[in-house]
Amino acid sequence: MFNLPTYRDDEVKYAKRQERVFLLLSGIFLGSLVMLNILGTSRFINLSDWLGLTGSELQFVIAVGVLPYPITFLCTDFISELYGRKRANFVVWIGFVLNLWVLAILWIGGELNPPQGLQESGLMGLTEEHQIPAEYSFYYIRHLAFGATAASMIAYLTAQFIDVHVFHWLKKRTQGKKMWLRNNVSTLTSQLVDSVAVILITYWFTPALPIDTESAIIPQLVMLILSGYLFKFIVALLDTIPFYIGTKYLKKYLGVTEVID
Repeated sequence: MFNLPTYRDDEVKYAKRQERVFLLLSGIFLGSLVMLNILGTSRFINLSDWLGLTGSELQFVIAVGVLPYPITFLCTDFISELYGRKRANFVVWIGFVLNLWVLAILWIGGELNPPQGLQESGLMGLTEEHQIPAEYSFYYIRHLAFGATAASMIAYLTAQFIDVHVFHWLKKRTQGKKMWLRNNVSTLTSQLVDSVAVILITYWFTPALPIDTESAIIPQLVMLILSGYLFKFIVALLDTIPFYIGTKYLKKYLGVTEVID
């Protein structure tokens, strides 16, 4: 006869909760990641008027894909704090594989039974009546997604691994204290890397940025980088309180006392 291990009711309860919360955090992370890569550069939002920059040379312009991006870092910070570095890195790699899967589906969807009027660039041409073909939106998003996702994946892997590494390095240096420090420093450092990388790579690989070719290029690229990073910077500071409250509640709810990587 084998002696099977026995588990207390509270251990089973906490184990179920931990997997459900992990699945929820991973789902939000991966869903946000896919959404921002597909819609990433499909539209740029000019918020200059909101900031009183009307008529100024300074512009505050962000891609629609930037909007859900800060939540991905909050999710990996939660996973790092509650489940450890290995699980956080695992989710980052799953995100990378998921991006490859999305690109594969976009490629297959565009290659199967291509419509008339599809150009070598991968875009649909306009009809003689200058009306937009029904399939134009798919091929336009597909065209943008290929370039934006390629740029995003390179920046994403670099930034997310920096986020996880800095988070745990600071956690070790502060002996598990000063949670606000590791949350903010890891996020702000990694998002600076991401903001610089994704704009520069997108500029070199696909003409998807709102760049005026008749004006100086570098100031425009710097403005786009600063706009995206400033948005992420503000959101990162604002999510400190939810991170504190959420971590305190979740540790109690999940029965987490110590995370071992």
